[in-house]
Amino acid sequence: MREFGYLRAPDVSGALALHGADDGTRFLAGGTNLVDLMKAGVERPERLVDLAELPLDRIEETAGGGLRIGATVSNSDLAAHPEVRRRYPALTQAVLAGASGQLRNMATVGGNLLQRTRCAYFTDLARPCNKRTPGSGCAALRGEHRNHAILGASEHCVAVHPSDMGVALTAFDAVVAYETLDGPGEVPLADFYLPVGDTPHAETALPAGALITAVTLPPAPVAARSRYRKVRERASYAFAIGSLAAALDVRDGRVHDVRLAFGAVASRPWRARAAERALTGGPATAEAYAAAADAELAAAEPLPDNGYKVTLMRNLVVAVLTELAEEAGR
Repeated sequence: MREFGYLRAPDVSGALALHGADDGTRFLAGGTNLVDLMKAGVERPERLVDLAELPLDRIEETAGGGLRIGATVSNSDLAAHPEVRRRYPALTQAVLAGASGQLRNMATVGGNLLQRTRCAYFTDLARPCNKRTPGSGCAALRGEHRNHAILGASEHCVAVHPSDMGVALTAFDAVVAYETLDGPGEVPLADFYLPVGDTPHAETALPAGALITAVTLPPAPVAARSRYRKVRERASYAFAIGSLAAALDVRDGRVHDVRLAFGAVASRPWRARAAERALTGGPATAEAYAAAADAELAAAEPLPDNGYKVTLMRNLVVAVLTELAEEAGR
């Protein structure tokens, strides 16, 4: 690991001033991703600004029944919070599925959203990767891509975003709040991650030097009956090969409200809006769930070795929505 400067910020304004929108400076929260990338030589910051002392570690209720989650809230505290468990159970399930207890104790909400892809070519400095070195190429296209994207990818990058938490937050219309030297701002999580296009190295809509301060979940009664289901290649902690955050409100046998977000199929958590539109107002049946999944997955462009994800995601939608509907009827 190269030498780097280390600074500790006393507050948000101090953190922004220390960073100064400098390309060579990174914010450090839990460090569970950044430090690994520094060890691998992928990230080479000249300075780190430690956020440990910032007062951003609270979860507070908002008007109307939503929640505001501070950016430095640990994953463990988020998953254990009684109002998160009650109002957004899929979020708790997603966080618990995401990593070991030790990592959850260190990892933060803001850092989780900003974690980089786990594509092996991204961390292999001997291989081309447009995320790491723009214009160098994408080795995964003709290499190992079994776990890569089937939606929203491009010829420049087929990596997937690894966050479980982000999938659940996307399903519930989370909004990311941030601060810059010019003042505060916010962006819906659905717009937070940029399309891959021909610039996969540009990953988020955050302005240069911005610091995430909170994630707000708006009131969502449907979220109280929700589930996160993760499929992985081994039973112990591993990144998903496909996942689903789902919430369902069935009344008189018809879908009154539904939320669906896919994970591990795109460069960002994928809100399944086509499937939601197909389901809303229609019958709550397995056939309708399958048809809605097909409507969403019609845009899929699988690579030679990851076409299985289309069937996997279709089956996940049918299974999880069926379970939620059956529970509602008990």
